[in-house]
Amino acid sequence: MSPVQPLAPNVLRPCCAAEAFPFESTAELDGVNAAMIGQDRPISAIRFGVKMRRQGYNIYALGPAGLGKHTLVRRIVEERAAHEPSPPDWCYVNNFDQPYRPRILSLPAGQGRQFKREVERLVEEMQTALSTAFESEEYQTRRRTIESEFQEQQQASLLALQEQARQRRLTLLRTPSGLAFAPLKGEEVLPPDEFEKLPEEEQQRIQADVEVMQDALQKVVSRAPRWERELRNHLRTLNQEIAGVVLNDLIAELIGTYAALPDILDYFEKLRQDVQHHLGDFMVAGEKQRQASDGENPAAFVEPASPLRRYQVNLLVDSAEAQGAPVVYESNPTYTNLNGRVEQMAQMGALVTDFTLIKPGALHRANGGYLILDALKVLSNAYSWEGLKRALEFGEIRIESVLQMLSLTSTVSLEPEPMPLDVKVILLGDRMLYYLLSQYDPDFNELFKVAADFADEVERTPENHFAYAQLLASIARKEDLRPLDRYAVGAVIDHAARLVSDSERLTAQIQAIVDLLQEANYWAAEAEADLIRAEHIRQALEAQVFRLNRVSRRMQDEVLRRTIHIETSGEQVGQINGLAVLQLGNHAFGQPSRITATVRMGRGDVVNIEREVNMSGPLHSKGVLILASFLNARYAVDEPLALSASLVFEQSYGGVDGDSASSTELYALLSAIGRIPIKQSFAVTGSVDQSGRVQAIGGVNEKIEGFFDLCRERGLTGEQGVLIPETNVKNLMLRSDVVEAVSAGKFQIYPIAHIDEGIEMLTGLPAGTPDRRGRYPRGTVNWAVAHRLAQMAKKRHALERKERSPKAKAAENSEDSPKLE
Repeated sequence: MSPVQPLAPNVLRPCCAAEAFPFESTAELDGVNAAMIGQDRPISAIRFGVKMRRQGYNIYALGPAGLGKHTLVRRIVEERAAHEPSPPDWCYVNNFDQPYRPRILSLPAGQGRQFKREVERLVEEMQTALSTAFESEEYQTRRRTIESEFQEQQQASLLALQEQARQRRLTLLRTPSGLAFAPLKGEEVLPPDEFEKLPEEEQQRIQADVEVMQDALQKVVSRAPRWERELRNHLRTLNQEIAGVVLNDLIAELIGTYAALPDILDYFEKLRQDVQHHLGDFMVAGEKQRQASDGENPAAFVEPASPLRRYQVNLLVDSAEAQGAPVVYESNPTYTNLNGRVEQMAQMGALVTDFTLIKPGALHRANGGYLILDALKVLSNAYSWEGLKRALEFGEIRIESVLQMLSLTSTVSLEPEPMPLDVKVILLGDRMLYYLLSQYDPDFNELFKVAADFADEVERTPENHFAYAQLLASIARKEDLRPLDRYAVGAVIDHAARLVSDSERLTAQIQAIVDLLQEANYWAAEAEADLIRAEHIRQALEAQVFRLNRVSRRMQDEVLRRTIHIETSGEQVGQINGLAVLQLGNHAFGQPSRITATVRMGRGDVVNIEREVNMSGPLHSKGVLILASFLNARYAVDEPLALSASLVFEQSYGGVDGDSASSTELYALLSAIGRIPIKQSFAVTGSVDQSGRVQAIGGVNEKIEGFFDLCRERGLTGEQGVLIPETNVKNLMLRSDVVEAVSAGKFQIYPIAHIDEGIEMLTGLPAGTPDRRGRYPRGTVNWAVAHRLAQMAKKRHALERKERSPKAKAAENSEDSPKLE
């Protein structure tokens, strides 16, 4: 097997050729379509979703935060909304038949504000006109005529009664206790003492006449309430006649204005009827209006308790200034912020409400257009998700409290008429949330049929390099930053490849790039530079790491102080340097780990000590089982392994997971079995399959840099290096100082495709290839391992024979002993 060659420096960090850019700085670029790099799939999905006007075709934009989902979604939606008609205005008005259920009225865009003003002016004019009409001479004359007629009717009844009384020589008197009859003596009332002197028969006659007249009086008096009712009815008819003339004249012009809106005409008719039944309220309001210091605002609408509040118009949605369909983003999607609410006001020590206190939600404002929401925020707010689904499912917005929705309250409240809903909802969220909703919410797939899946990364091509430059130009203008020169653009592109750990890809995480440019702009300002240059990009990156690397430096110090044992020189049997990646917040760093293996005579089991103490994750345990399978497949074809082995991450006090150390553990195990020392100047990473192929792992750049930093602190010797899977070469985007050390021959990185290649690098011995009989050449690693295993097998067989000998003799003796019949 030919020796593995170290990777060339240009492979470790493929840099962007900034010299090839056809510009000196991003100030020369226009930044057009900059936010759409590599996002053809979600763009197509969003455009399809906004044009599909069928129920359920709402959109879920899925992808991690920082991809620019909101920016891209809003841009596409606003482009579409600008060519769509403005939605109608919506108003809540009093339902005169059922006051607890306010009516919803729709008007063409811009007319709601006019309708509100005209109704206010109508009520104000009705106060003035009705007061004037009821104070007019004509009305007063007709009223007096009616009142006179009834007074004459009452007077005539009393005169007739008086005449009857005179015929009986009685007279009708008004006393403090009411009307009464008394006997006459001539033209004068007979005094009581003289009445006593009259004969008994005369007194009885007078008493009988009084009783007769008293009955007649009672009949007349009993007709008085009826006369009063008739008077009130006549006066009410007169008032309604006068009011009808006034109202018809005032409303006639408005009816002509809104002739094409039957709901508005019906409302005016209901209003007219209600006014005629509540004319007294206008009389009181008119008096207060006249008493007000200025007549600009009617007093009736100033006072919260005024009965004329029921004639107000609650303009819920005003589209007068809208340019196309609305696009609304609700940053706090609580239940009431989405579906609206009915507010209350304190009055006489109690909380009261009416239709004028109905407030719109985001669904109302976005009706006829588009509503953008953060999915996690919607799900985090109690009942918001259920309220949103119900509105989309039934196509209407029902304003009610959470208690009403859950049927947990029986108090009297408003039940506003639902508003018809026509809105396109776009949810922004991550992929896991999308998949969870798809799996566990049966309504989700019916309501959000369009998935806009945003790419995390884009291909690294010369065309995308230039597109990235356009993106940087756009960001610089939008954020008011200094332009970037071509070399700064190249440095940002290199960092974009580093963020996805792939030299053939660029990150689509726009927010990370924006943060980097803002910090680089700060350092350019500190240097009083007119452009952001490559050194400012590097300075910003170094500052980001410095702010977060306290823990990683502390851990490295513990290694340098020998508190944690990691060797970077010499040779050891059964010991090797593994590599792990630790993620603390937004900072990931590599950390070397000492892995050791021990072997002993046994029955072929490989003990994962981390698993025995429940510190091993499932992937790590799987890796150990795979390497055990490799050992059995290679060295135990004819007979089982006669050893037991133990593997452990030394000085590991936390959990271990992932299979990226399985090849490393296999090297340590081969070294321990064959008693072959491993060079401690190397660190190893990579998983392994049952055939011995080394497979790709994650975090390769951080792992290499973690071991490099330790070796640099102890002194680079030129013998140190890292073995990585060959399939991870395309993921290399190493720091510049690592590349410089490799160029100087002080550090090496080796691509390994198979376990045999790796063991040759680590031991300096050939791996060895079996001949036709399956035997390995003497002096090779595989021969040493196979020879040791054969020795252990012989010793095990000898021990088993020795253990069986006493048992065999005991069995023979038991057969030869006499038996009793």
